[in-house]
Amino acid sequence: MHLLVAPRKFSHSINFAIVLRVVGWLLMIEAIFMVVPLVVSIVYEEVLEAVEFGVSVLVTFATGLVMNHYIKPTSKIMRKREGLLLTATVWIFFSIFGMLPFLFSGTVKSITDGFFESMSGFTTTGASVITNVEALPRGVLFWRSMMQWIGGMGIILFTLAVLPMLNYKGGVSLFNSEVTGITHERMRPRVSQTAKSLWAIYLVFTVVLAVFLMIGPMDWYDAMCHTMSTVSTGGFSTKNNGLHFWHDYYTDIVIIIFMAVCGINFTIIYNVVVRGKFNEFKRSDTLKWYIFIIIFGSVVVFARIMYMGFVKEGWDYALVLSVFDTISAITSTGFATYDYEHEGEFIFFFLMLLMFFGGMAGSTAGGAKIDRFVVLLKNIKNELYKVVHSNAVTTVRLDGKSVPHVIVEKVLAFLSIYVAVLVFMAVVLTLFGMPAFDAFFNSLSAISNIGFGYGEMTGGEDKFAIIPGVCKWLLAIEMMIGRLEVFTVLALLTPSFWKRD
Repeated sequence: MHLLVAPRKFSHSINFAIVLRVVGWLLMIEAIFMVVPLVVSIVYEEVLEAVEFGVSVLVTFATGLVMNHYIKPTSKIMRKREGLLLTATVWIFFSIFGMLPFLFSGTVKSITDGFFESMSGFTTTGASVITNVEALPRGVLFWRSMMQWIGGMGIILFTLAVLPMLNYKGGVSLFNSEVTGITHERMRPRVSQTAKSLWAIYLVFTVVLAVFLMIGPMDWYDAMCHTMSTVSTGGFSTKNNGLHFWHDYYTDIVIIIFMAVCGINFTIIYNVVVRGKFNEFKRSDTLKWYIFIIIFGSVVVFARIMYMGFVKEGWDYALVLSVFDTISAITSTGFATYDYEHEGEFIFFFLMLLMFFGGMAGSTAGGAKIDRFVVLLKNIKNELYKVVHSNAVTTVRLDGKSVPHVIVEKVLAFLSIYVAVLVFMAVVLTLFGMPAFDAFFNSLSAISNIGFGYGEMTGGEDKFAIIPGVCKWLLAIEMMIGRLEVFTVLALLTPSFWKRD
């Protein structure tokens, strides 16, 4: 007689210890990054600021060392839930310790402002509570831009590149939870190899752009700061009036090119540049839409500027301005060359639509991503076709391939939740006295990681400094939700995430 024995069910809870230990590793990496602005402070003989950065480095590194040394997980296995928790947690930890130089130097007056500025930096949003950046020490300004550079390609992605051990300890879930897009195509067999390839492209862009900017009117310091803000599509500047300070065609055109390139899926760039697969440009439906929207948007803005006579410098400057602001909006960079707010609301509203679209998935750009809108439009087309031909079997095709129905459903769910979070945050902001349209615009600016301000509170010289503290916390969290593409953060709020398996 054979006994049937039911298979044993193992009960798993979240492995908090491994999450905190990896956070410790990451904090030590952040401390090493802080050494760079410390050196900048020394170069510019900012003695006090150098000491303050030194303290920040020591506090951050020591905290990471203690967490890594004294937290001993019973299991080194990192499953999908640990990956999601780590991804969301590390952005908060980085922002908390990243604000230390701001607090120690007196750049900001409160923890609320410090956390807002830091989260805005790491998420490449570019919204700021600092009203006079030119009065800040150079080391602090360098750190602001460097935060955007770190966050542009991704904190977790950098960790996967330098800590290959995570490749087999939840590396895939970590990669998927931070890299943007509908699907997460890996360029190399191992996650760590893909992370290294992406960061290699990112570094090349950084070096090349810095060289080009230094050829122009910028010195090495301004060139490096704006390079890091450009390739990350972040938008922090070292000048109060941004790039308009130089008012230089050469600089504007160079940054236009690199903003546009960094809004393209880095996998496509890798396949074309490294593997020589030039047919990737022809095959990508999303890239065609991306280019079309840039051209169409530039024409609309240019026509409006010329019709209304906003710009007196001539049609050539108006053309550069139109292309620049269109690409700045769609890539979520947030560099601004002209204040349209006092010239009517059409251009600002039009750019707001581009902010919502965003760049391509797998790029450093923010927004909901054009890839999802292409899928949405093709799915709508199919549904309209089936209204007439009810028995027809249709499929959404992207880049010549059929998109599985489960992916289409995920895209629709993402866009629905994206809009729901945007509207919910806007409604909450109005509870604290922000005008309705201003609240909606700033909510969109935060979740799209673009950083534009608008209206009575954030459209003037005070930027985000004068909004209530609770609004700053809400917008900071919304920035993180947008940067991690909604699901990673909101999944942590579901009861099922915390239940034992």
